[in-house]
Amino acid sequence: MPGPDTRPLAIYLMGPTASGKTALACALRERFPLEIVSVDSALVYRGLDIGTAKPDAATLARHPHRLIDIRDPAAPYSAAEFRADALAAMADIVAGGRVPLLTGGTGLYFRALQRGLSALPAADPALRARLAGEADALGLAAMHARLAWADADAAARIRPSDRQRVLRALEVIALTGRPLSAQQGAPRPPLPYRVLKLALVPDARAPLHARIAARFDAMLAAGFLDEVRRLRARGDLRAELPALRAVGYRQAWEHLDGATDAAAFRERAVHATRQLAKRQITWLRGEPDARWLDPERPGLHAAAAQAVTAFLPA
Repeated sequence: MPGPDTRPLAIYLMGPTASGKTALACALRERFPLEIVSVDSALVYRGLDIGTAKPDAATLARHPHRLIDIRDPAAPYSAAEFRADALAAMADIVAGGRVPLLTGGTGLYFRALQRGLSALPAADPALRARLAGEADALGLAAMHARLAWADADAAARIRPSDRQRVLRALEVIALTGRPLSAQQGAPRPPLPYRVLKLALVPDARAPLHARIAARFDAMLAAGFLDEVRRLRARGDLRAELPALRAVGYRQAWEHLDGATDAAAFRERAVHATRQLAKRQITWLRGEPDARWLDPERPGLHAAAAQAVTAFLPA
């Protein structure tokens, strides 16, 4: 018979955008010996504050979040980098006698952390720059067609509009001489933690959609477009960068380029955010061991606290 599971504990608090994850994470931290680790591909970037709904300075002072504001928006940040940073943060939290609470909506990051990543070669700056130049000259559709010729399975999984992943796949193929899909099937190291998974998923979509629209209007009132203007004024950022492909920022950049009027910009940004929420919920359906909690039901915090109490040692 197997012995007791002695792995350290960790908690995932997942959910679509605008589902109330930050408020619940902070409430749980008030009650339990938890430390928060952000699992969000946009919150890693400095200067992307309003449009990412980044916790404000007062919240972060009271409830510090690790892996927020760790990267300049000019530099990409990969799932592999996230996994390494998250594991280091988790080990530090456990060493301090507390439990990591990982919260966010980036499913790719949760998947990378839970299931591990294949041992792919490190980035080659010269090759990456050459591929980026070819994408600028030929168009991303041509680069995706090149990927489809070299690795049909990888091309089927990667959206033609996903510049970062298309170019990374071509980079890996060029560096190794092997299809990316073949290398991604290699064994991966498991997560050395025992995890409680909580997911904030509304039973009905209408309240979430309303909250998304209201939050975006609040972002506009708080100066979101001025924030994007400041990013544009730097002069070294372009719309194709991963940071600026984040929902809201992509539409704001296009609006400031003159591609849309104010009403169309708002409509497109709200629609894109709702589509993001839909994709996030679809991803969560693939996590069968997650406990779903409806953020619209009374007693949410009590239900989450009950689950955490049962999970943590007495």
